[in-house]
Amino acid sequence: MSLHLYDTSTRTIREFVPVEPGRVSIYLCGATVQAPPHIGHIRSGVNFDVLRRWLLRSGYDVTFCRNVTDIDDKIIRVAAQDDVPWFAVAERNQRAFTWAYQMLGCLPPTVEPRATGHVPEMIELMQRLIERGHAYASAGDVYFDVVSYADRYGSLSNQKLENMRAAGDTDTDSAKHDPRDFALWKGAKPGEPTWPTPWGPGRPGWHLECSAMATKYLGATFDIHGGGVDLIFPHHENELTQSQAAGDGFARYWMHNGLLTMGGEKMSKSLGNSLLIPEMLKKVRPVELRYYLVAPHYRSVIDYSEEALQEAATAYRRIEGFVTRAAEVIHDVDAHAPLPQAFAEALDDDMGVPQALAIVHEVVREGNVALAQGNKEQVARLLAETQNMLDVLGLDPRSEQWRSSGEGSGLRQTVDALVAVALEQRQAARARKDYAAADLIRDQLHAAGIVVEDTPSGPRWEVTR
Repeated sequence: MSLHLYDTSTRTIREFVPVEPGRVSIYLCGATVQAPPHIGHIRSGVNFDVLRRWLLRSGYDVTFCRNVTDIDDKIIRVAAQDDVPWFAVAERNQRAFTWAYQMLGCLPPTVEPRATGHVPEMIELMQRLIERGHAYASAGDVYFDVVSYADRYGSLSNQKLENMRAAGDTDTDSAKHDPRDFALWKGAKPGEPTWPTPWGPGRPGWHLECSAMATKYLGATFDIHGGGVDLIFPHHENELTQSQAAGDGFARYWMHNGLLTMGGEKMSKSLGNSLLIPEMLKKVRPVELRYYLVAPHYRSVIDYSEEALQEAATAYRRIEGFVTRAAEVIHDVDAHAPLPQAFAEALDDDMGVPQALAIVHEVVREGNVALAQGNKEQVARLLAETQNMLDVLGLDPRSEQWRSSGEGSGLRQTVDALVAVALEQRQAARARKDYAAADLIRDQLHAAGIVVEDTPSGPRWEVTR
């Protein structure tokens, strides 16, 4: 079976055929960095990280572009409230997003362009639109003329122009030919950052930024454009419209992940229900939070609850437990072992991660039976299958990313060394039959947050959950 993906633009599951054989280009709408990230923001990054990993495993060369919107109305408002420069707001929050992506095991993007670094490309795009009769300058602003593209505008979101409301992206519609026209460029206002253009100083509109960056790095026509379902309209609709009106093919497949809600409401700062990543990582380890975000189908809605989070963490620990025990018996794992066919078929069917994870748990159950029976050959095969499946999902507990459990590698090495010394002392006490001293060392480790388990291969330890 070949890869099939749900395409928002056609509202069907389509076979994936890249523009260029063997190569895949992906543009993911990244953060608008007016605030630090909550788990609703990071879900998109994690979901598309799994897609990227599956494409890599399938033999494709992947170019992954995830942008940063570092100038926006919201950023300017936050800067005014905090009495700091707009770029300081953008910088501190971009760093918070980068940290969050890293903590949750997302591969770094091939390129991560900032909007403010691509004003020349935006000017060139506006010039093309004006020359083709699809945009106009007015009172220092530049707008897209939606009526000029009425036969196509609304195709992505499945709307008709006559049913659309005013764009609502400017303080007044007085400079527009039609209230539904959307801003490509916003003329200078006192106290706001500006860049020079042929139509006067100002700053870019949100939609223009992404079109300019996507085509610069991925070409006029590229494979996949991704983002949250809340971006379909107006953001992605406007991106598609202005790009195709300028003569670009733009994205061939549109993929959108579902929302992460809380009590049925979309997470947002205004609702006061944001769950910021540092706070979430006080509840569970980074790999467990990734499992929680990965496990549902990417197009489904996740309604957050503490109970569901802990259930996900428990499910991951069952997988981790098998991998840890099996690795004590099998030291060399075949990284090129074939994936179970059912696992591959699940991912090829519109990234069916829930079905793929069901296969992982099934193999883990078989592996635990093989461990109990002492069947090393079977354990070796099942461990290889498990780790290779987990690698695709970014969840392999033996990967360098997760061995440190989110701690700095230097700190982890120090803890490893100290625990090793304590366990050597405990083993020495047991060897001389001083069981009281051995138990005391175990109890002291437990009090320090280290759980010791005696196994046929020797003592194993882990940090208390």
